[in-house]
Amino acid sequence: MNEPFIIPTITTNENGISIFSEVDFSVHQRGGLFLTEQIGSKNFRIRKSDLGYATDFHLAGDATFIIIQKGSLKIELQNGDFKIFNPGDCFIAKDNLPENVDFDSEIHGHKASVVSNESLQAIHIKL
Repeated sequence: MNEPFIIPTITTNENGISIFSEVDFSVHQRGGLFLTEQIGSKNFRIRKSDLGYATDFHLAGDATFIIIQKGSLKIELQNGDFKIFNPGDCFIAKDNLPENVDFDSEIHGHKASVVSNESLQAIHIKL
């Protein structure tokens, strides 16, 4: 049971292109619980998005840990790769560009859309 938590992550490669990767957080047993080390956070928000909600390509800005509570959210990359996150799923969005690179919506970022038959509810935790 001492396996790490593997969290899907949207990050950027060396060319500033958004990609999917994974971050693993190792766990330690503490009295029957398996916990990660403390992970600092800045704040959290509760998000709701209506049916049909969709964004253009954008960057995460601040790293954000997102937990889906209700509905399904599709995250799509510029290359067409996508993942659908359902209730109970989580991921980290932290794609961002170096300061000397200007955002180009034809090259950079990811887009998001609600793809279920119900509105989306999620928790956003800024890391």
